[in-house]
Order: sequence, then structure tokens, then C-alpha cells
Amino acid sequence: MEHQTFGGEVTIPHGAPADDSKKRIVKTTVLLSVITLIELGIGYLLYATDFSELVDMMFKGAVIILSFAKAFYIVSIFMHLGDEIRNLIMTIVVPLLLFVWFIIAFLWDGNSWKNLRNQYAPKTKVMYEQPAGGHETEGGGEHHSGEHGTH
Repeated sequence: MEHQTFGGEVTIPHGAPADDSKKRIVKTTVLLSVITLIELGIGYLLYATDFSELVDMMFKGAVIILSFAKAFYIVSIFMHLGDEIRNLIMTIVVPLLLFVWFIIAFLWDGNSWKNLRNQYAPKTKVMYEQPAGGHETEGGGEHHSGEHGTH
């Protein structure tokens, strides 16, 4: 069946996806399922056993890498970003990477601030305590006779 065009208009027939795209979607779905099963296996392995801290960090790093791989395939295949031109891909990916860096920087800075606050908290607490002897310097408390002159 041939489509008619009017004055330079291009019509695209709507229909079911071609066999190639069906195969690609099925292949990607199976790949994402396998990656998810591997991530779950690593998670259960970490939960059930007591590895050293180095091995734990290696497994967690592997899960992060696998998660990025899944995100890549989802965006590339199901959101069709893999079929776009390079400039459009960079327009989306570069701000996303800057946003991820922004979140990491804020978490790092917040953790540093928390550690410094906890380190110096005893010293700042002393500054706000009442003077020795229980006398208040402001308000309606006791006053020494020489503090404000005569009563």
C-alpha cells in the first residue's frame, strides 16, 4: 500500500515494530533481567556472609557499575537515545553528569561539616555554659555588689 503525499508532506506508516527492533527489545530485556539477577545475588551474598571490608566495597562497586550499565541500556534502547545524533546525547548526558557530581559534592561537604562539628562540639559547649558559681550575668539573677555599682 502506497501513501499519498501532498505538497512535499512526508507520511510515515504506523504499524507494529519491525522484527529487528523486536529482537533488540527482547535481547535488551533479557540482558537487563540477567544483570538484575546478578545484583540481587550479590546483595543476598553480602547479607548472608561476613566478608572483609575490602571485599564488601568491591561487591558494592560491582553493583554500582551494573546499575550504570542497566541505566545505559534503558536510556539507549527503551528511550531511543541511542538512535539520536551525538550533540543531542551530549546535551542530555553532560548536565546529568554535572548534576550527579553536584549531589556527590554536597554529600561530601555535608559529611565533612558533620565530622568537624562532632570534633569541635565539646569546645563550643564550654563557651555557652554559665560562669562558675552559678551566677547569671544577664536577666534577673544574682549580681555582685561591685558589678553594676550600688543597688
